[in-house]
Amino acid sequence: MKAYLIITGLMLSACLAAPLQVELRERKGPEHANDGFRLKNEQWRGEQTAVIVCDMWDSHHCHNAVMRVKELAPRIDLLLQRVRSEGGLVIHSPSSCMEFYREHPARLKAKKVPRAKNLPPGINSWMHWIDDEERQAGYPIDHSDGGEDDDPDVHARWEAKLKEMGRNPGSPWVRQIAVIGIDPDKDFISDSGEECWNILEEKGIKNIMLVGVHTNMCVLGRPFGLRQLAKNGKNVVLVRDLTDAMYNPARHPRVSHFAGTDLVVAHIEEHVCATITSNQILGGQPFVFKKDSRPKLLFMIGEREYQTRQTLAAFAAGQLIRDYRFDFIVAEDGENEFAGLEPALEDTDALFLSVRRRSPPAKQMAALERFIKSGKPVIGIRTSSHAFSLRGKEPPQGHLTWESFDGDVFGGNYQNHHGNKLATFARPVAADHPVLKGLGKGEFATGGSLYKVLPLAKGARVLLEGRAEKVEEKQPVAWSYKTRWGGQKFLYFAWAYRGFQEG
Repeated sequence: MKAYLIITGLMLSACLAAPLQVELRERKGPEHANDGFRLKNEQWRGEQTAVIVCDMWDSHHCHNAVMRVKELAPRIDLLLQRVRSEGGLVIHSPSSCMEFYREHPARLKAKKVPRAKNLPPGINSWMHWIDDEERQAGYPIDHSDGGEDDDPDVHARWEAKLKEMGRNPGSPWVRQIAVIGIDPDKDFISDSGEECWNILEEKGIKNIMLVGVHTNMCVLGRPFGLRQLAKNGKNVVLVRDLTDAMYNPARHPRVSHFAGTDLVVAHIEEHVCATITSNQILGGQPFVFKKDSRPKLLFMIGEREYQTRQTLAAFAAGQLIRDYRFDFIVAEDGENEFAGLEPALEDTDALFLSVRRRSPPAKQMAALERFIKSGKPVIGIRTSSHAFSLRGKEPPQGHLTWESFDGDVFGGNYQNHHGNKLATFARPVAADHPVLKGLGKGEFATGGSLYKVLPLAKGARVLLEGRAEKVEEKQPVAWSYKTRWGGQKFLYFAWAYRGFQEG
């Protein structure tokens, strides 16, 4: 009887295991035009989830690519360990390396899986584009030179070393990098589209994560890659922080290597499939390459009026990607939970707020307060003046407001606005300020209503002054302010991003 109870308990525990919580990000659909994105939360059961590891080879003809794979591999291995522990499946797909694994149990198992009844036509072929729309859009980066970003001298020395090792300098890979462990009892090894499909069907896999290299080449095009799986109806996602592109910054659009990868990720989100980040599975923060020196800008969004989830994503992708890494934490309509805020703030260099009347959980508010009191920059737009005010109402249990946030952080004094029916305009009053670079000196229409914010706190520097038709008094609409906690200046803009578009 005891043995029966123990076995039953283990089975019950497995059945009741908490599903993986993931947040899918994509940029599809006319309602998310202008490169905006939408987020979708899903719960994935471990036994219905797989990871495919794409071409994480032991070597490469590009030395920089080898170094990045070595840096990436330990994090991928951690992800695989976690997925296995949840009952998930791992398929290792180091293309053109099957001879090395000829007698490996994980390779032999893959070859024995029965042929699926729903095997898609063309599943063993490279897929160059998922559809005509993607073909017409084309790649956002120029990798026509193969994407190598080595210094010529370094590359010459690496090529010579490969020859000394008896490797083909053009394709020196032999196996998967050894840092990524292969469980002979649980995992599979295959670079065949048909075999991978058979495995996924045999094991009842509904959700697939794809990791590895290179984003703009093998990850997209291989027979087991994103396009084939998405085209044939699989719920496949790219783990966007566990990948790397082949891109030479000397080519269009002449951004950093890592910004080039981000552009390819955005292309995938728009045309192929959604993406997630590894910290959704592992906790902590997303993986970042050590040489990606771009400061991180975190967009914290929680409002329903200005569609800043879409417009700020467009602004970031169009204007900031050269110089910044960026991420988005979004609270859905009516929600106070900014999921992932605490770890996201830990490596954030500047915070961008577009929030209206939310009361985050106490732990999230404490993390936000720590960030602000550290003196790091905060940029706020429009309703962020009353981001955490409920007009004196009590927040839900366990949640907090910050009624004095406007004055404390922005040096503002929001009271009300003049209404949406009045045309509004702004003009620079500090044209030499770097924030206003390229804006010009003349007056421009801003859209929206003019906020009543006077008087500002002592020390606030007005950058833009606004007016509303039929209203005599002018109001500041953008200013900088240094808080009592010191550090960098804090900026506030009294209109949403659509104002930038109209201006």
